[in-house]
Amino acid sequence: MYDLIVIGGGPAGTSAAIVSARRGARVLLLERGCLPRHKVCGEFVSAESLDLLAGLLDSRNAGLLRNAIRIPGARIFVDGRTLQTQIRPEAASIARLDLDAGLWNSAEGCGVEARQQVTVQRICGAGPFQVNTSSGDYEARAVVNATGRWSNLNRESGNNGKAGAKWIGLKGHFAEAAPPVSVDLYFFDGGYCGVQPVSLGAEKSGGRVNACAMVRADVASTLAQVLALHLVLQARASQWQPLSNPVSVGPLLFRTPQPEADGILRVGDAAAFVDPFVGDGISLALRSGALAAECLLPFFRGGSDLREAVRRYAERYIRELAPVFQASSRIRRMLLLPRALRAPVLFLLENTPALTRQLVMRTR
Repeated sequence: MYDLIVIGGGPAGTSAAIVSARRGARVLLLERGCLPRHKVCGEFVSAESLDLLAGLLDSRNAGLLRNAIRIPGARIFVDGRTLQTQIRPEAASIARLDLDAGLWNSAEGCGVEARQQVTVQRICGAGPFQVNTSSGDYEARAVVNATGRWSNLNRESGNNGKAGAKWIGLKGHFAEAAPPVSVDLYFFDGGYCGVQPVSLGAEKSGGRVNACAMVRADVASTLAQVLALHLVLQARASQWQPLSNPVSVGPLLFRTPQPEADGILRVGDAAAFVDPFVGDGISLALRSGALAAECLLPFFRGGSDLREAVRRYAERYIRELAPVFQASSRIRRMLLLPRALRAPVLFLLENTPALTRQLVMRTR
Protein backbone atom coordinates (compact mmCIF):
# COMPACT_ATOMS: atom_id res chain seq x y z
CA MET A 1 0.00 0.00 0.00
CA TYR A 2 1.51 3.27 -1.15
CA ASP A 3 0.53 6.58 0.38
CA LEU A 4 0.41 8.10 -3.09
CA ILE A 5 0.50 6.93 -6.69
CA VAL A 6 1.30 9.67 -9.21
CA ILE A 7 0.43 8.89 -12.83
CA GLY A 8 2.53 10.88 -15.30
CA GLY A 9 6.22 11.77 -15.13
CA GLY A 10 6.22 15.33 -16.46
CA PRO A 11 6.80 18.48 -14.36
CA ALA A 12 3.39 18.28 -12.65
CA GLY A 13 3.72 14.63 -11.66
CA THR A 14 7.32 14.80 -10.50
CA SER A 15 6.57 17.95 -8.51
CA ALA A 16 3.79 16.16 -6.61
CA ALA A 17 5.96 13.08 -6.10
CA ILE A 18 9.01 14.97 -4.83
CA VAL A 19 7.12 17.19 -2.37
CA SER A 20 5.21 14.19 -0.97
CA ALA A 21 8.26 11.93 -0.65
CA ARG A 22 10.35 14.58 1.06
CA ARG A 23 7.63 14.91 3.69
CA GLY A 24 7.73 11.19 4.43
CA ALA A 25 5.09 9.71 2.10
CA ARG A 26 5.67 6.42 0.29
CA VAL A 27 5.25 7.36 -3.40
CA LEU A 28 5.00 5.38 -6.63
CA LEU A 29 5.51 7.41 -9.84
CA LEU A 30 4.34 5.82 -13.10
CA GLU A 31 5.16 7.08 -16.61
CA ARG A 32 3.61 5.58 -19.74
CA GLY A 33 6.46 6.55 -22.07
CA CYS A 34 10.22 6.67 -21.92
CA LEU A 35 11.88 9.82 -20.58
CA PRO A 36 13.35 12.15 -21.55
CA ARG A 37 11.83 12.92 -24.95
CA HIS A 38 10.95 16.01 -26.95
CA LYS A 39 7.49 17.37 -26.16
CA VAL A 40 5.48 20.17 -27.73
CA CYS A 41 6.32 22.90 -25.24
CA GLY A 42 7.51 26.50 -25.26
CA GLU A 43 10.22 25.55 -22.72
CA PHE A 44 9.63 28.84 -20.89
CA VAL A 45 9.65 28.83 -17.08
CA SER A 46 8.26 32.03 -15.60
CA ALA A 47 10.00 33.68 -12.67
CA GLU A 48 7.12 32.89 -10.32
CA SER A 49 8.14 29.21 -10.30
CA LEU A 50 11.94 29.38 -10.38
CA ASP A 51 12.27 29.19 -6.60
CA LEU A 52 9.91 26.21 -6.54
CA LEU A 53 11.91 24.49 -9.29
CA ALA A 54 15.16 25.17 -7.45
CA GLY A 55 13.71 23.48 -4.38
CA LEU A 56 12.53 20.44 -6.34
CA LEU A 57 15.88 19.76 -8.04
CA ASP A 58 18.45 17.97 -5.91
CA SER A 59 22.12 18.94 -5.75
CA ARG A 60 23.04 16.66 -8.67
CA ASN A 61 20.64 18.54 -10.96
CA ALA A 62 20.95 22.07 -9.59
CA GLY A 63 23.09 23.14 -12.54
CA LEU A 64 20.04 22.79 -14.79
CA LEU A 65 18.60 25.98 -13.35
CA ARG A 66 21.88 27.70 -12.62
CA ASN A 67 23.00 27.41 -16.26
CA ALA A 68 19.62 28.16 -17.85
CA ILE A 69 19.31 31.01 -20.35
CA ARG A 70 17.51 33.98 -18.79
CA ILE A 71 14.73 35.74 -20.69
CA PRO A 72 14.43 39.45 -19.77
CA GLY A 73 11.90 40.52 -22.41
CA ALA A 74 9.14 39.63 -24.84
CA ARG A 75 8.19 40.84 -28.30
CA ILE A 76 4.83 40.36 -30.02
CA PHE A 77 4.70 40.69 -33.82
CA VAL A 78 1.15 41.17 -35.07
CA ASP A 79 -0.39 43.09 -38.00
CA GLY A 80 2.89 44.79 -38.84
CA ARG A 81 3.27 46.09 -35.28
CA THR A 82 5.83 45.11 -32.65
CA LEU A 83 4.80 45.19 -29.01
CA GLN A 84 7.67 44.97 -26.52
CA THR A 85 7.71 44.47 -22.78
CA GLN A 86 10.20 43.62 -20.09
CA ILE A 87 9.92 40.41 -18.09
CA ARG A 88 10.78 41.25 -14.50
CA PRO A 89 11.94 39.19 -12.73
CA GLU A 90 13.55 37.37 -15.64
CA ALA A 91 12.17 34.03 -16.79
CA ALA A 92 14.29 30.99 -17.70
CA SER A 93 14.49 28.89 -20.86
CA ILE A 94 14.98 25.16 -20.15
CA ALA A 95 14.70 22.39 -22.72
CA ARG A 96 12.10 19.78 -21.78
CA LEU A 97 14.62 17.00 -22.43
CA ASP A 98 16.76 18.43 -19.61
CA LEU A 99 13.90 19.53 -17.34
CA ASP A 100 12.07 16.19 -17.39
CA ALA A 101 15.30 14.23 -16.83
CA GLY A 102 16.38 16.48 -13.95
CA LEU A 103 13.04 16.26 -12.16
CA TRP A 104 12.76 12.49 -12.70
CA ASN A 105 16.27 11.94 -11.32
CA SER A 106 15.53 14.20 -8.35
CA ALA A 107 12.37 12.20 -7.61
CA GLU A 108 14.33 8.95 -7.57
CA GLY A 109 16.97 10.60 -5.41
CA CYS A 110 14.49 11.44 -2.64
CA GLY A 111 13.05 7.93 -2.44
CA VAL A 112 10.25 7.94 -5.00
CA GLU A 113 9.75 4.52 -6.60
CA ALA A 114 9.73 5.60 -10.24
CA ARG A 115 8.86 3.34 -13.18
CA GLN A 116 8.71 4.09 -16.89
CA GLN A 117 6.86 2.39 -19.75
CA VAL A 118 3.96 1.47 -17.47
CA THR A 119 0.45 2.16 -18.81
CA VAL A 120 -2.35 2.75 -16.30
CA GLN A 121 -5.47 1.05 -17.60
CA ARG A 122 -8.00 1.70 -14.86
CA ILE A 123 -8.39 3.17 -11.38
CA CYS A 124 -10.91 1.55 -9.03
CA GLY A 125 -12.18 2.54 -5.60
CA ALA A 126 -12.62 5.81 -3.78
CA GLY A 127 -9.75 5.60 -1.30
CA PRO A 128 -7.92 3.36 -0.98
CA PHE A 129 -7.56 3.04 -4.74
CA GLN A 130 -6.56 0.10 -6.87
CA VAL A 131 -4.55 1.08 -9.94
CA ASN A 132 -4.54 -1.51 -12.73
CA THR A 133 -1.51 -1.21 -15.02
CA SER A 134 0.35 -3.04 -17.76
CA SER A 135 2.85 -4.23 -15.14
CA GLY A 136 0.38 -5.32 -12.46
CA ASP A 137 -1.95 -3.88 -9.84
CA TYR A 138 -1.02 -1.40 -7.11
CA GLU A 139 -2.85 0.12 -4.15
CA ALA A 140 -2.63 3.62 -2.76
CA ARG A 141 -4.35 5.80 -0.21
CA ALA A 142 -4.43 8.68 -2.73
CA VAL A 143 -3.89 9.18 -6.46
CA VAL A 144 -2.66 12.19 -8.43
CA ASN A 145 -3.50 12.29 -12.14
CA ALA A 146 -0.73 14.06 -14.09
CA THR A 147 -1.36 12.31 -17.40
CA GLY A 148 -1.80 15.41 -19.56
CA ARG A 149 -4.50 16.30 -22.06
CA TRP A 150 -5.13 13.11 -24.03
CA SER A 151 -4.98 10.32 -21.48
CA ASN A 152 -7.45 7.46 -21.49
CA LEU A 153 -8.05 8.45 -17.85
CA ASN A 154 -9.51 11.82 -18.97
CA ARG A 155 -12.09 10.70 -21.48
CA GLU A 156 -14.49 13.49 -20.63
CA SER A 157 -11.84 16.15 -21.32
CA GLY A 158 -13.08 18.34 -24.13
CA ASN A 159 -14.29 21.79 -24.97
CA ASN A 160 -17.39 21.58 -22.80
CA GLY A 161 -19.45 20.20 -25.66
CA LYS A 162 -18.91 23.21 -27.92
CA ALA A 163 -17.97 22.59 -31.51
CA GLY A 164 -15.11 24.69 -32.82
CA ALA A 165 -11.91 24.83 -34.81
CA LYS A 166 -9.39 22.07 -34.35
CA TRP A 167 -6.08 23.34 -32.98
CA ILE A 168 -2.76 21.50 -33.08
CA GLY A 169 0.64 22.10 -31.50
CA LEU A 170 3.99 21.90 -33.33
CA LYS A 171 7.57 22.25 -32.11
CA GLY A 172 11.16 22.01 -33.33
CA HIS A 173 14.68 23.08 -32.39
CA PHE A 174 16.78 25.05 -34.89
CA ALA A 175 20.28 26.49 -35.12
CA GLU A 176 20.36 30.28 -35.31
CA ALA A 177 23.40 32.52 -35.12
CA ALA A 178 23.17 34.83 -32.08
CA PRO A 179 19.39 34.66 -31.42
CA PRO A 180 17.93 37.59 -29.44
CA VAL A 181 17.51 36.91 -25.74
CA SER A 182 13.74 37.33 -25.73
CA VAL A 183 10.60 35.30 -26.23
CA ASP A 184 9.14 36.36 -29.58
CA LEU A 185 5.51 35.70 -30.48
CA TYR A 186 4.44 35.88 -34.12
CA PHE A 187 0.66 36.10 -34.61
CA PHE A 188 -1.03 35.35 -37.92
CA ASP A 189 -4.58 34.55 -39.01
CA GLY A 190 -5.26 31.12 -37.53
CA GLY A 191 -2.59 30.91 -34.85
CA TYR A 192 0.79 31.99 -33.57
CA CYS A 193 4.37 30.78 -33.16
CA GLY A 194 6.73 31.46 -30.27
CA VAL A 195 10.52 31.51 -30.64
CA GLN A 196 13.12 31.76 -27.89
CA PRO A 197 16.76 30.75 -27.34
CA VAL A 198 17.36 27.47 -25.51
CA SER A 199 20.34 25.28 -24.70
CA LEU A 200 20.42 21.51 -24.51
CA GLY A 201 22.57 19.45 -22.19
CA ALA A 202 26.11 20.73 -21.75
CA GLU A 203 26.18 22.76 -24.96
CA LYS A 204 27.01 26.44 -24.70
CA SER A 205 24.05 28.79 -25.05
CA GLY A 206 23.59 31.10 -27.99
CA GLY A 207 23.05 28.93 -31.05
CA ARG A 208 19.76 27.06 -30.58
CA VAL A 209 16.15 28.25 -30.63
CA ASN A 210 12.88 26.53 -29.85
CA ALA A 211 10.01 27.28 -32.24
CA CYS A 212 6.64 26.22 -30.86
CA ALA A 213 3.31 26.97 -32.54
CA MET A 214 -0.39 26.62 -31.96
CA VAL A 215 -2.35 26.70 -35.21
CA ARG A 216 -5.72 25.76 -36.62
CA ALA A 217 -5.49 22.45 -38.45
CA ASP A 218 -7.12 23.95 -41.53
CA VAL A 219 -4.42 26.64 -41.70
CA ALA A 220 -1.25 24.54 -41.33
CA SER A 221 -0.29 20.98 -40.44
CA THR A 222 3.52 21.21 -40.39
CA LEU A 223 6.03 23.50 -38.74
CA ALA A 224 7.44 24.45 -42.14
CA GLN A 225 3.99 25.69 -43.18
CA VAL A 226 3.67 27.67 -39.96
CA LEU A 227 7.01 29.44 -40.48
CA ALA A 228 5.76 30.69 -43.85
CA LEU A 229 2.60 32.29 -42.44
CA HIS A 230 4.28 35.40 -41.01
CA LEU A 231 6.60 37.47 -43.20
CA VAL A 232 8.93 38.53 -40.38
CA LEU A 233 9.13 34.98 -39.04
CA GLN A 234 9.64 33.58 -42.52
CA ALA A 235 12.61 35.87 -43.09
CA ARG A 236 14.12 34.92 -39.75
CA ALA A 237 13.55 31.19 -40.23
CA SER A 238 15.15 31.22 -43.69
CA GLN A 239 18.55 31.29 -41.92
CA TRP A 240 17.79 28.36 -39.59
CA GLN A 241 19.09 24.81 -39.72
CA PRO A 242 17.04 22.02 -38.07
CA LEU A 243 18.49 20.45 -34.91
CA SER A 244 15.62 18.07 -34.11
CA ASN A 245 12.79 16.32 -35.84
CA PRO A 246 9.58 18.38 -35.48
CA VAL A 247 6.99 16.98 -33.08
CA SER A 248 3.26 17.63 -33.11
CA VAL A 249 0.28 17.01 -30.88
CA GLY A 250 -3.45 17.56 -31.10
CA PRO A 251 -6.16 18.37 -30.85
CA LEU A 252 -5.57 21.10 -28.28
CA LEU A 253 -8.73 21.32 -26.21
CA PHE A 254 -9.70 24.16 -23.91
CA ARG A 255 -12.14 23.58 -21.08
CA THR A 256 -13.04 24.79 -17.62
CA PRO A 257 -10.38 23.71 -15.08
CA GLN A 258 -11.25 20.45 -13.34
CA PRO A 259 -8.83 19.98 -10.42
CA GLU A 260 -10.42 16.75 -9.14
CA ALA A 261 -12.59 13.88 -10.31
CA ASP A 262 -13.90 10.93 -8.29
CA GLY A 263 -11.58 11.71 -5.38
CA ILE A 264 -8.48 11.87 -7.62
CA LEU A 265 -6.45 15.09 -7.71
CA ARG A 266 -5.65 16.41 -11.20
CA VAL A 267 -2.55 18.47 -11.86
CA GLY A 268 -0.92 20.09 -14.88
CA ASP A 269 -2.69 19.68 -18.20
CA ALA A 270 -4.87 16.92 -16.76
CA ALA A 271 -6.63 19.65 -14.76
CA ALA A 272 -6.74 22.26 -17.53
CA PHE A 273 -4.85 23.40 -20.62
CA VAL A 274 -3.58 26.98 -20.57
CA ASP A 275 -3.09 29.02 -23.74
CA PRO A 276 0.54 28.34 -24.69
CA PHE A 277 1.40 31.92 -25.69
CA VAL A 278 1.34 33.10 -22.07
CA GLY A 279 4.33 30.87 -21.35
CA ASP A 280 3.04 29.65 -18.01
CA GLY A 281 2.33 25.98 -18.75
CA ILE A 282 5.43 24.60 -17.00
CA SER A 283 4.95 27.00 -14.11
CA LEU A 284 1.33 25.92 -13.61
CA ALA A 285 2.36 22.27 -13.83
CA LEU A 286 4.99 22.66 -11.11
CA ARG A 287 2.74 24.75 -8.88
CA SER A 288 -0.31 22.51 -9.19
CA GLY A 289 1.75 19.39 -8.45
CA ALA A 290 3.29 20.94 -5.36
CA LEU A 291 -0.11 22.27 -4.24
CA ALA A 292 -1.69 18.82 -4.54
CA ALA A 293 1.07 17.32 -2.41
CA GLU A 294 0.74 20.03 0.23
CA CYS A 295 -3.01 19.48 0.51
CA LEU A 296 -2.54 15.70 0.86
CA LEU A 297 0.06 15.88 3.63
CA PRO A 298 -2.44 16.30 6.54
CA PHE A 299 -4.29 13.24 5.20
CA PHE A 300 -1.10 11.17 5.08
CA ARG A 301 -0.36 12.17 8.68
CA GLY A 302 -3.85 11.34 9.93
CA GLY A 303 -4.95 14.94 10.45
CA SER A 304 -7.80 14.86 7.90
CA ASP A 305 -9.63 12.47 5.62
CA LEU A 306 -9.12 12.20 1.87
CA ARG A 307 -12.35 14.02 1.06
CA GLU A 308 -11.19 17.06 3.02
CA ALA A 309 -7.77 17.01 1.31
CA VAL A 310 -9.35 16.87 -2.15
CA ARG A 311 -11.80 19.66 -1.29
CA ARG A 312 -8.97 21.86 0.00
CA TYR A 313 -6.95 21.30 -3.17
CA ALA A 314 -9.88 22.09 -5.47
CA GLU A 315 -10.64 25.30 -3.60
CA ARG A 316 -7.04 26.51 -3.61
CA TYR A 317 -6.59 25.58 -7.28
CA ILE A 318 -9.62 27.64 -8.32
CA ARG A 319 -8.55 30.55 -6.12
CA GLU A 320 -4.80 30.60 -6.85
CA LEU A 321 -4.30 29.07 -10.31
CA ALA A 322 -7.56 29.33 -12.28
CA PRO A 323 -7.33 33.13 -12.78
CA VAL A 324 -4.35 32.53 -15.11
CA PHE A 325 -6.58 30.52 -17.47
CA GLN A 326 -9.27 33.18 -17.47
CA ALA A 327 -6.85 36.02 -18.21
CA SER A 328 -4.96 34.14 -20.93
CA SER A 329 -8.20 33.14 -22.64
CA ARG A 330 -9.35 36.77 -22.82
CA ILE A 331 -6.01 37.94 -24.22
CA ARG A 332 -5.91 35.16 -26.83
CA ARG A 333 -9.43 36.04 -28.01
CA MET A 334 -8.43 39.69 -28.24
CA LEU A 335 -5.30 38.98 -30.32
CA LEU A 336 -7.20 36.66 -32.65
CA LEU A 337 -10.06 39.09 -33.33
CA PRO A 338 -10.62 40.14 -36.94
CA ARG A 339 -7.93 42.63 -37.92
CA ALA A 340 -10.24 45.65 -38.05
CA LEU A 341 -11.46 45.02 -34.50
CA ARG A 342 -8.06 44.44 -32.91
CA ALA A 343 -6.34 47.40 -34.62
CA PRO A 344 -7.32 50.03 -31.99
CA VAL A 345 -6.35 47.68 -29.16
CA LEU A 346 -2.94 47.04 -30.70
CA PHE A 347 -2.41 50.77 -31.26
CA LEU A 348 -3.10 51.40 -27.58
CA LEU A 349 -0.75 48.62 -26.43
CA GLU A 350 2.01 49.71 -28.83
CA ASN A 351 1.94 53.24 -27.43
CA THR A 352 1.41 52.32 -23.77
CA PRO A 353 4.24 49.97 -22.63
CA ALA A 354 3.02 50.00 -19.03
CA LEU A 355 -0.35 48.66 -20.15
CA THR A 356 1.33 45.90 -22.17
CA ARG A 357 3.38 44.86 -19.15
CA GLN A 358 0.27 44.88 -16.95
CA LEU A 359 -1.45 42.64 -19.47
CA VAL A 360 1.44 40.17 -19.32
CA MET A 361 1.39 40.19 -15.51
CA ARG A 362 -2.30 39.25 -15.56
CA THR A 363 -1.23 35.84 -16.86
CA ARG A 364 1.05 35.14 -13.90
